[in-house]
Amino acid sequence: MPDLTLSDPTVALLATAVRDALTRMGLPSEDPALERPKDPDHGDWASTIALRVAKAAGRAPRELADALATELAALPEVDAVEVAGPGFVNFRLSDLAHAALVRRILAQGPGFGRRSADGGSHVNVEFVSANPTGPLHLGAGRWAATGDAIAALLEAAGHRVTREYYVNDVGEQIRRFGASIVRVDRGLPLGEDDYHGDYVPGLAVELRERHGDGLFDGEVDEVADAVGAAAVARMRERIAQQLEGLGVRFDVWTSEGRLHDEGAIEATIEQLRASGHTEERDGALFLRTTDHGDDKDRVLVRSDGRPTYFAADCAYMRDKRSRADHCIYLLGADHHGYVARLKAAAVCLGLGVDSVEIRIGQLVNLLRDGESVRLSKRAGEMITLDEALAEVGADVARYHFLRQNLDTTIDLDLAVVAEQSMENPVYYVQYAHARVASVLRQADERGFDPGTVEDADLALLTHPAERALLRSMSSLPHVIADAAEARATQRLTRYAEELAGTFHRFYAECRVLDDDPEADDETRARMVASSRARYWLISAAKQVLANALGVLRVGAPERM
Repeated sequence: MPDLTLSDPTVALLATAVRDALTRMGLPSEDPALERPKDPDHGDWASTIALRVAKAAGRAPRELADALATELAALPEVDAVEVAGPGFVNFRLSDLAHAALVRRILAQGPGFGRRSADGGSHVNVEFVSANPTGPLHLGAGRWAATGDAIAALLEAAGHRVTREYYVNDVGEQIRRFGASIVRVDRGLPLGEDDYHGDYVPGLAVELRERHGDGLFDGEVDEVADAVGAAAVARMRERIAQQLEGLGVRFDVWTSEGRLHDEGAIEATIEQLRASGHTEERDGALFLRTTDHGDDKDRVLVRSDGRPTYFAADCAYMRDKRSRADHCIYLLGADHHGYVARLKAAAVCLGLGVDSVEIRIGQLVNLLRDGESVRLSKRAGEMITLDEALAEVGADVARYHFLRQNLDTTIDLDLAVVAEQSMENPVYYVQYAHARVASVLRQADERGFDPGTVEDADLALLTHPAERALLRSMSSLPHVIADAAEARATQRLTRYAEELAGTFHRFYAECRVLDDDPEADDETRARMVASSRARYWLISAAKQVLANALGVLRVGAPERM
């Protein structure tokens, strides 16, 4: 469980108070592990500390919980401390704590919910890494959005993060790609295993314009490698442009070819030989990955002396770990068999199995009006990522990808997700932000003077809808920390939707700019005081909505 005391001063204060109370009672000062009760009627925060220390204290949990409640009831930030069930200690925050929350949100601005990077680890997140033999299709957008959002969550949780794309730019697939381009350029028929995409003819024209006719001089087999290499370089540029359209930018693009050219693969093989984890069989060199949980040993060097793709994978892992403390791989369901072999490789390389994390996700079934759309590069029947983004928009695509657990296959219907209505979750959340912005503009147009948040009487925020909004806003640091630890983007989208719903209910029940010209002076003064408190409350809500959407890398519009 993430340590919330690092990002939430109220939780830190409560945790310290509980530990101090335990010390005064002559008990071990243990972490109270404060949690949000699922039911708001049970309070703002809860702890099971009495249940956990009762045996060591030689006291009944309920009795110990009652004693703790008495010790903690005098805290100015706490309105009430209640004991429930066999010994749960529930805290209800006071008006002072709620006022401090609003002021803290507005003082921290975009930093609310985030931790500083002091002491955080350096995490490398590798994602997408699609073969550079064609443009990205929309299915790859899931990995781009998810990897980028996981990286953003880790950054918000206080880690330094590198976003990395591994370019598979060597091997038979690149040669076949080059040969396909040459055949198309010469009007020759394509084979079944060639690349048939409608992007291939245009790519051939581009390569002639960039590199001259000399690139294509020679027999198909003679120029396939050179044309393939030039095509991969151009496709990498296009992939970067496509990802830019989704708001995704990589810090590092690592070439598999560079690992070959710099001798990294040979050096890695020699390290594995020296470690005693290899074995020669029938002229080939194997890594004994079965010693560490794999279902079979893996070939590092073929009998003809050529290193395998797995050898390159090992070299790449070694290279990444030399640059980061922890490496996260986001891989598709078709790579499920890679988990055990990569984990075993980490042990054999002496990197530590826990420093390499592999996340396997399910694929995207792309639909249009309920009909399936194929996503095959080689067959040439697909909707590219940039085409889909032009149709539905980056915010819509990102948000719908991030709402689902990685273990869940997504059925993405372009016609449905593009619908601009409150039934569409991304618009529902964005509209909450835009609605606050509209109210704040109205206040300015009316000449309303909100004063300063320091002078506002925030203790007036006692309506149940106001308290619900305060409670929801205060949860952002917890949600970010929890989602980052679980690599679960859907927890933040769910929070954003719950916060938006809480705000929409508040808006329906509480008039923000309340005024009655015919009221007496005392009544009007109360209305102004209430309006000022609510003005700053919704200003803070707007900031929290923007912060949640910001971590998801989804826009927070001022108007809709």
